[in-house]
Amino acid sequence: MSDPVIVTSGLSKVYRDFWGRARLHALSALDLSVERGEIFGLLGPNGSGKTTTMKLLLGLIFPTGGSARILGAPPGDVPMKRRIGFLPEESYLYRYLNAEETLDFFGRIFGLDREERRRRTDALLDRFGLQAARRRPLREYSKGMVRRVGFAQALLNDPELLFLDEPTSGLDPIASREIKDLVLDLKAQGKTVFMSSHLLADVQDVCDRIAILHEGVLRRLGPVRDLLAIEDTLQINVEHLPRERQDAVLDLIRQSGGRVASVGPARDTLESLFLKTVGDRKRAN
Repeated sequence: MSDPVIVTSGLSKVYRDFWGRARLHALSALDLSVERGEIFGLLGPNGSGKTTTMKLLLGLIFPTGGSARILGAPPGDVPMKRRIGFLPEESYLYRYLNAEETLDFFGRIFGLDREERRRRTDALLDRFGLQAARRRPLREYSKGMVRRVGFAQALLNDPELLFLDEPTSGLDPIASREIKDLVLDLKAQGKTVFMSSHLLADVQDVCDRIAILHEGVLRRLGPVRDLLAIEDTLQINVEHLPRERQDAVLDLIRQSGGRVASVGPARDTLESLFLKTVGDRKRAN
């Protein structure tokens, strides 16, 4: 088994005031491991520590305690950063540039030669449906189009590990579905995706495992299927059973002419699990 792509041990961040007094415990002793090739979702309400975690993993801020390893290197390692891609919640792009110029600019930062920049730019503009608008300045783009340019730049260096912060933000349902399909396609290519989102249905659709943060503390962690299983409850799907017989008990189903299509644990929705996790903590306080 390959080494985890992301590992944190006791990762913590405390923001202090001018006098050095603790003002906010943004993240407390986070222990986390993300395996190669999985889609990992980070959930939490506003102020839960999601953004702090993402910034710590990207080396944008320094931890107060603990450690993190990304692709076997510390978050600030420059050669490692050539192997990751990042889509921030807000795509801070130069609005006077067009899509082609934007991708060429980021390609230069990654040290790609002219021919490789052109090849990857053409492929990504095709992939995100931006060929027709490639020479229009970004200030003329809709929010969804700017989001797609941001996603394209995150893939420009063909990263092994992709960080996505609210990847479907500002997109209509069709574009959102296309992004989710793209994330699943990246997984099929063996890439690892670490995503943060408040759109719980999106996370439930694509993620293999999730973590729920609340008040800077990890509250839940595990495979989506396991976390959503409802204990001591079965969900039974029956085919070819007349409506008037649907109230029959399980041991009479076969005698009634029905066929059990599947039997398994009933599952909660991710939204319900999230609200119970966060709500239970609030009631405890």
